[in-house]
Amino acid sequence: MPKLQDLAERVERLVLRHEELKRTNTLLEQQVAALQSERDSLRSRLSAARARIDVLLERLPAGNGTQGLPE
Repeated sequence: MPKLQDLAERVERLVLRHEELKRTNTLLEQQVAALQSERDSLRSRLSAARARIDVLLERLPAGNGTQGLPE
């Protein structure tokens, strides 16, 4: 009987550990989703900033890249 009791306790611990790991996995999946969303937002902001810079660069007069620089 002690072996059966030991086995039952071990199974109980494994079940508890499994539930704990499932909760941890769920939390990690939520964190991954949040980080992916943040990454996508940052990529979008970076793309918009690049587009604004490109527009500003196009508005600069041609050939003035060295104007005002000491030789």
